[in-house]
Amino acid sequence: MPSAATTIRREQLTLPAAEVGPDNPLPPLCPLDEVHEVDSRTLEGLPRAMARQIGYEPLHSILPARLRDGYGRERSERALDALVLENDHLRVTVLPGLGGRIHSLFHKATGRELLYRNPVVQPASFALNGAWFSGGIEWNIGATGHTTLSCAPLHAATLPGPDGTPILRLWEWERLRDLPFQVDLWLPADSEFLYAGVRVRNPHERPVPTYWWTNIAVPEEQRVLAPAEEAWHYGYERTLRRVLVPVSDGVDRTYPQRSTHAADYFYEVPADRRPWIASLDERGQGLVQTSTGVLRGRKAFVWGSGPGGRRWQEWLTEPGTGGYAEIQAGLARTQLEHVRLEAESEIGWLEAYGPLAADPGPVHGDDWAAARAETEDRLAKALPGAAVDAAYAEWLPYADHEPVETLATGSGWGALEVLRAGHKLPGTPFEESTLGPDQEPWRALLDTGSFPAPRRVAPPGPSLVATHWRDMLETAPAEPLTEYHLGVAQWHAGDLAQAVRSWERALPLAPSLWPLLRCLAVADRLGGNRERAAQRYAESFEDLVSERRDTGETWRAVTAALGREAIEAQLAIGDTEAARRVWAGLHPSTRERGRFRFLEAMLLLAEDRREEARAVLAEEFEVADLREGEESLGTLWEKLGEGRPLPQHYDFRMRPTGN
Repeated sequence: MPSAATTIRREQLTLPAAEVGPDNPLPPLCPLDEVHEVDSRTLEGLPRAMARQIGYEPLHSILPARLRDGYGRERSERALDALVLENDHLRVTVLPGLGGRIHSLFHKATGRELLYRNPVVQPASFALNGAWFSGGIEWNIGATGHTTLSCAPLHAATLPGPDGTPILRLWEWERLRDLPFQVDLWLPADSEFLYAGVRVRNPHERPVPTYWWTNIAVPEEQRVLAPAEEAWHYGYERTLRRVLVPVSDGVDRTYPQRSTHAADYFYEVPADRRPWIASLDERGQGLVQTSTGVLRGRKAFVWGSGPGGRRWQEWLTEPGTGGYAEIQAGLARTQLEHVRLEAESEIGWLEAYGPLAADPGPVHGDDWAAARAETEDRLAKALPGAAVDAAYAEWLPYADHEPVETLATGSGWGALEVLRAGHKLPGTPFEESTLGPDQEPWRALLDTGSFPAPRRVAPPGPSLVATHWRDMLETAPAEPLTEYHLGVAQWHAGDLAQAVRSWERALPLAPSLWPLLRCLAVADRLGGNRERAAQRYAESFEDLVSERRDTGETWRAVTAALGREAIEAQLAIGDTEAARRVWAGLHPSTRERGRFRFLEAMLLLAEDRREEARAVLAEEFEVADLREGEESLGTLWEKLGEGRPLPQHYDFRMRPTGN
């Protein structure tokens, strides 16, 4: 019987999910809190090309993006928009409203899910800007770490592709580097492999640092195989060292559960070898990913078997759910690197995902060369390298074809940039109809040269910080809100003194003082003037409480965000009375959140009310926005635990104790 045609359809996927919640309204002025860094001694010992790319314009701020820390840990059944690609062999489920994540890759012939499919959607603070969730296949663009688009909607549409096969196109404007990108997914009618054609474009007249890693979650009990005999090990101790594959420090690290602590293994794939990575179970069955040569990097991430890794696994899903590891593919050898994308150029490649069945004897044998050869031979039979190159060549002309049927809508930021610069981006339309309230004042600045005053009392909207927007703000009439946004842009550009002058210049005429005072408080704190920072935080919070108009979502979010920073600033100088006053100004529901229970315990400890602080810890609260690599819970326990071991509930350590 002939194969049925490939179809793309809309569906509703119902899952237990926590709400992502509102964005943090405060501009993220502090340096990026990113755990993936290396110390200077390690950097000096790395290969020259790798060291150069690690040092090539690393990201120092997530501006103009905002932090997404408004989620919690309460899940309820929610209907999520899903797009399903299907042929006789595979059923692929995509979540356009959550970063275009491939949630499921189901192989019909064997009845097997090829990915780790998380049964819940639980945001956690792993993305560069906070909210992220585990499972499936995610597209990471921007800078080292999980993309700011992890829990954001992408544009999605269909169009005819090679041989009339429908393409599902996902696209968006990545704001950290100001780069549009697209991911084209299609399933040839008779194929057991999903193809993903990826393109990143630089429409600017300057080179731009570029980053891409595709992260694929797989069951952690499988073995990870790649065409490499060495890897670069990163163990969250800010060091990068070369190790042998598969055995290092006496342990076969290609089995994720055999590591004790969380770790990255960036494989050294020889330039003359076909790039691929696979995850195979005890029967030799599982998933393989391969690509054209541009996407050369391959990596395995493991949580390890230690209590911290186990706790994170539970944290990201629900009890009784199996753990996961990640196999990944990227543009560079490691995720600490960024590559140069020349002015007015683009980079593209093709990825393929599908089932693989190999002989379990060599796959799980002690002979690593034999295990790799068996896997590579089975891949060559299932999908020859020449077929991948041919599919890429076949897809490339379609990359510029315009979408036909819109299925989902992303943000309006791309439309604003296209309006500003007149970019011609065939294949990825950023329509004016997508402009929303966040873009409205910036379009007014573009059209009139003036930044409009707000129509009602509300926290300031998002700031834009790119050079062209900063130039427009500098020539606009010097109204208080304009000066506020100008200061944010100047701060992002590294002109800290001028940013402070802009914020101070706006104070005498500003109807709202608290946004400016908070920015000045951050500048004081980072400049080492903790006392003045604490004073300005206190004034800022007092002004906010007197100004807020209701207890709606936006006001509650900004009160919580500013209150947290203000309490931390008061505790840093030991002013517990001022911290208590801020605590009293928080909404009661805010004080019940895990992050604020933690702050309460810190405040009680600072007040020398140790038993009350221990009582708070005894409640085993959950800090929903606990950051990847954060050790604050363990540090607090050391101060209050009276020498007792850190409880499993609070053990999120990702590195050996004492490092």
